[in-house]
Order: sequence, then C-alpha cells, then structure tokens
Amino acid sequence: MMKESKFRKYRWLVMGLLAVVTVFLGIQLKNTKLDSSVEKMFPKNDAETEYFHEFRAKFNSENDYLLLIIERKAGIFDSTFLNSVGAYSQKLSKLKNVNNVTSITNQKELLLYSGGIKKQIAYIDLKAFDPKRDSARIYNKKELVKTLVSNDGKSLCLFIKHDDYLSNEDAEVLITSIKNTSKNYKFDNLVLFGRSYAQNYVMELMSFQMALFLILSAILIIVCLFLAFRSIWGILIPQLVVFLGMFWLLGGMGLFNSPINILLTVMPSIMFVVSMSDVIHLVSRYLDALRTEDTNFDAIMLAIKEVGLATLLTSLTTAIGFMSLYFIPIEPLQKFGIIMGIGVLIAFILTFTILPILFYTFPGPKRVQGKKGPSKWDSRLKRLFILVLRNPKRILIAAIGVLLLSGLGITLVVSNNYMMDDLPEDDPLIQDVAYISDHYGGTRAFTMTVALTDTSKSIWNLELLQEIDTVQTYLETKYYVQVRSSLITALKVMNRGKHSGDANYYALPESQKRLNSFKKALKISNEGKTVRLFMDSTQTTLQINGFLDDAGNIEITQRNKELEKFLAKRDFKGVEYHLTGTSHLVDKNMRSLVQNMLMGLGISILVIVLLLGLIFKSFRVVLISLVPNLLPLIVLTGLMGFLGINIKLSTAIIFSIAFGIVVDDTIHLLGKFRHELSKGKSLIYALQRSYITTGKAMILTTLILCAGFFLMVFSCFMGTFYLGFLLTVVLVVALIADLSVLPVLLLLFYKKKSTASK
Repeated sequence: MMKESKFRKYRWLVMGLLAVVTVFLGIQLKNTKLDSSVEKMFPKNDAETEYFHEFRAKFNSENDYLLLIIERKAGIFDSTFLNSVGAYSQKLSKLKNVNNVTSITNQKELLLYSGGIKKQIAYIDLKAFDPKRDSARIYNKKELVKTLVSNDGKSLCLFIKHDDYLSNEDAEVLITSIKNTSKNYKFDNLVLFGRSYAQNYVMELMSFQMALFLILSAILIIVCLFLAFRSIWGILIPQLVVFLGMFWLLGGMGLFNSPINILLTVMPSIMFVVSMSDVIHLVSRYLDALRTEDTNFDAIMLAIKEVGLATLLTSLTTAIGFMSLYFIPIEPLQKFGIIMGIGVLIAFILTFTILPILFYTFPGPKRVQGKKGPSKWDSRLKRLFILVLRNPKRILIAAIGVLLLSGLGITLVVSNNYMMDDLPEDDPLIQDVAYISDHYGGTRAFTMTVALTDTSKSIWNLELLQEIDTVQTYLETKYYVQVRSSLITALKVMNRGKHSGDANYYALPESQKRLNSFKKALKISNEGKTVRLFMDSTQTTLQINGFLDDAGNIEITQRNKELEKFLAKRDFKGVEYHLTGTSHLVDKNMRSLVQNMLMGLGISILVIVLLLGLIFKSFRVVLISLVPNLLPLIVLTGLMGFLGINIKLSTAIIFSIAFGIVVDDTIHLLGKFRHELSKGKSLIYALQRSYITTGKAMILTTLILCAGFFLMVFSCFMGTFYLGFLLTVVLVVALIADLSVLPVLLLLFYKKKSTASK
C-alpha cells in the first residue's frame, strides 16, 4: 500500500497533469460537430455498397432533391393560386444551389403533327386559364398525377433539384431561403420533404436533445448525490469526476475530428450513469471505511483496495459491452460503441485518480467520521439476506416462471424497421411524410438499374425496351412504385405527343424507325441533360426512379422476393436488373443486423467470461455469475415481444450495452465474496458480509443508473426512448436477480468447493 507521505507528495503533480489535459481537450471542443448522414449507415467492404457507389458515379444522386407540396383546400385549379405558384417557382429556381424547379406551371407537352409541325402546349395556360380544360388536360396525363399534382386535386408538388451532396450548412441555408420566400405568398399549407430537409430537421432535434440531456443530467446528478450522501461534500466532490469525464470525451472527439451522430446524442446520459456507478461504489465504501478506520488516509486506502479491482473489472466489462458494437458493420454504431467504451475507461481513470486526492484534501463529512459501528443500511440488508436464505425454492421457482413467460414473449419478437420510425407518430415530419404518402405515392426513394449485358444489342432496341416496359409495369402495379423518371416513361410521353396528345398512345413507339427519331430528339433535348436523367454516358445502363410507401422492411423484403420470382420467369436475355439506392441499402443492413448483433453479443459474453475466469480462477463461479446476468437479457427480449417493440438498429444495441452493465453488480458482490473467503471465513459468513457491504452500493448505483437511463424517455427519438426504458427495466431485473438468485446459486453450488477448501 502507498505511504501517506508519498501520496501527499505526488497528489499535486497528478492534479497538475490532469489540469493540463483538461485545458488542452477544452480547446478542442470547438471542433466537435454534429453529423446525421444516412450514407454512413451503409456497411463497409460490402458488394451492395460498392455497387451503390458505382451507380452514384454513373448518375446524379437519387436523393438530392426536395419535394415542396403546396396545398389549396378549395382545389388547385384557380388562376390566382396558380399564378402565385408560378411566381413562387421562378423565385425558388434562382436560389443558391438550386438547379431547377419542376411544376405544372412551367411544364409543356410537345405535340408532333403530320408534316413535321411541332407545337409545345403548356399544361396550365396561366394567361388564358380554363379550369375545366386545363384540369382535364392534366388528369389525362398519367405521368403528372401523384407526381406534380395530387390525386384529389387539392395540392400540387414542386420538384426542386439542388446540387448533389449538399453539406449540412448549405442545406440549412437553402431550406431557410425556401421558407423565407414562402412568406410572401398566402398558401393554405406547405409540406417540405427530402434528404437534405430531413437531415437538417434531425440535426436541430439532435442539438436540442444534447442540450436537454446535459441539463437533465446535471439536475439528476445533484438530486441523486444528495439523496445518497445528504451533504454538500457528497454533492460537489463526485460531480467533478462525472462532468470532467464528459468534458474529456467531447474534447477528445473534437481532437480526432469525430462528429456526434444521432446515437451519440445520448452520450451525456450514458456517461453520467457509468461515471456515477464508479463514483458511488468508491464514495460509499470510503464513507463506510471512515466509520471503522483510524485515519482519513487509511479509509481511502481501504476503499481503493476493496473496490478498486472490482470497479476495474466492471469498467472493462461495460466497455467491452459497448465496444462489441464494432462487430456490426455500420459506422455510426461502431463509432458509438468505441467512443462510449473509451468514455467508460476515462470515467474509471478519473474516479481513481481524482477522488482519492479530493478525499484526502477535503475529508468526508464529520457526521460520518464521528460514527462508529454499522449503519441503517446494514440492518436492512441483513434482514433482506435472511429472507433470501429462508426462501431458496420460491426464488428459483419464480426465476424459472419468469424465464418461461419471457420465452413466450420471445416468440413474438419481430425484426422490422421503417425509414422514419425513429420519430414519434405525432412528430410534424412524420405527419408530412404520411400526407405525401397518401397523395403522392410515398417518400421512400426507389431505384432500379437496368444494365445491358449483351454487347451485340443496343439499349435503343425496341424489343429490349418492350421487355423493360413489362418490368416497369410490374413495378407500378405489383411493387407499387410511383415512377417519376425513366426512359420508358419519356418515350411514352413522346409517342403520345406524336399523336397530338391522344392518351391512347401513351405507349412505346410502334416501330424501330420511330424509336430512332425519338432517340435523336431526346439526345439533343435540354443540351443532352434530359437523357442523362435516366441513362449513363456509355448508353449501356438505365435507371428507373420513383417513390413508394414506407411499408416496412418485412413488406419490402417480401416485395423483393416476388420481384425476383417475376424476373426469373422472364425469358428475355441481354439485360440485368439490380435494386440499389439509399433505402435499399438501409433495408439490407437491417436484415443482417440481428445476425451481427448476436455475433457481437456472443463475443462480448465470451470476453467477459474469460475475464471473470482469469480473475476468480473458478469455472463454477463463472457459470453461476452468468445466470443472473443472462436472465435480464431474456426478460428484455420477452418484454420487447409482448410490447411489440421491433428489433432494429436503435433497439438492437441495447443487448450488448445491457450485458456489459448488468454484470457490474455481480462482479462487485463476487469480488467481495472472494475477498472474505480468502480470509478463511465460512461460506455463509462470507456471503452475508459481501451482501451487506456491497448491497448498499449495488442498490444506489442501480437506482442512479435507472434514473439516468430513464432520462432518455424524454428524447425526441423513439430509438433513444426505447433504449432508456428497456435498460431501466433490465437494470431493475438484474438487481433483483443479484440480490436473490445469485446468493441462492452460491449457497447451492459453491458449497462443495468451500468445504473442500477448509
């Protein structure tokens, strides 16, 4: 043990070094940023991801647009309203980073008459508006309904194409400009949606949530510390470690230019609870030691000796639980796991460097120092321990009953996700998405590529295009895609124009000769930009773009299977169809999520078991310790099944985190139990002494952990809400298991070794 003179000599040097590090990391805070990028959710070194990037290199981004819905409840076919929309569209087209704005007020239909006469007719004639004529013209054009006008005639859509890959800052400027421009017009309602808008919206929620959790965590720290220690000393001393740990972690993220993603917005709450766990165990044991030890220094050394190794172990297991998320090949999850794992270790280091120095410089409350003998906690825990000893069978039967009930719930668990399901149903953005889905076919982007595999054929071959048309028709009627852009659609519009706008000719041209003439017209249209919307520069790959409803991963997966069956039955050779795009990759990730989650959890359990085996050097102890820690995970899964909570990205991480945290109390109890046995105590005495000594800290840390995680139910994001709610339940179940099931198992299965050791 360290001598008091040596401790006194080096304490200021340690504090000085910590101060230097704190100042340095504080300077780095200015580099800490938020990041809500969806593309980072894609797995690395994956064939589908690589194909997606190849697709992006051939075509413009399929996600860089905004849909602006303008509603008029009395109906859109009003000259004043349409003139306002036309003026609004022109102003929007002049905004920075906007490429073009497509609206029924600025679109024209090309009509081709015999003798080579061409004529362009506006869909809406704003100068000579005729509601009956113009509405009939629009609703006679299949490509306009549910793309530029709603099916009920109560709203229209402006399709705003902006620069690809806008930064968060540029997206915010654009969205603000659009909103400011709209203030000059009296529209009934505006609905805005698109990747850049959604990310900007989420960024604002993330900023709000970070600030909210920081404030709530600060309040909760004060309340919990006061209830636990009932002194100004007990409030101020531990707070320094908690906030310093959070400060270091944020500064470190700024130093390594690691932005805060949506998962890391809960970092204040998680850092609070893991830091408080270490702090409570050390402070609680130190205050108890003041009752029995002669000097303040002796109390400090005894507290470090008795809880130091156990706290190191719990910090390692919690860090392993977080870091096991690295095995899920999704960058935000990997980053969340690594950063939170590092945060746990930082909390441990600060706890066992700063707190002993503060204990020595500012000794514990005199009311504690003056008291000798057992506290009220001792007598209460002793009664609870006796109750457990008298009812071992009832405890085991109850545990088995809970397991069986949870097993029933597990059969109800479903792995499913929706594109926007991290926001509650009453959120304004979700309501806007629902409106667009009802009136415009959906907000979920759909992209399919059609690649020419037979080099002897041309993409302009009529027979080949007729085959692609069959597939596109299937997509529209069976897959429920609202196609917005494709070569097939463009050719059908041109063929209708060739027949003076007759809707009966909305079909591919009848001959290769006519198709060739359309080909020439398309290539020169808009200086070649039109054909580039759906064909690559080599003229060997097409893309079909559109929208569909966000039906969920399970439904979309089923549609994909049916699509594969349909394509497999096609006899036509020479083309290859491939689904791609952001939505497709997100779905693919979710389908492999459960497998990756189980692998990460398995590795986490294995590493923690090996750690316990090395420390306790007993296979039997390791097996005994697993029971009360796997029980909460089984209860968690069963509860998710009964409550209908789907396994998805935001809920899958709970399992690895939960196991790393719930094992902490078991380690503290077993560590003390092993320490008492090493002194030659009997099994019953060692277990009772361990139960009473660590029980207070176990209960206090669980209550504080639950309070900290329960803060997350105030989150704007449903994933964070479930994280907080379910972890709270898991921690309560784990505490009950550690205070009831674990002692019973030790009495039943550790007795033989204990007797032999005597």
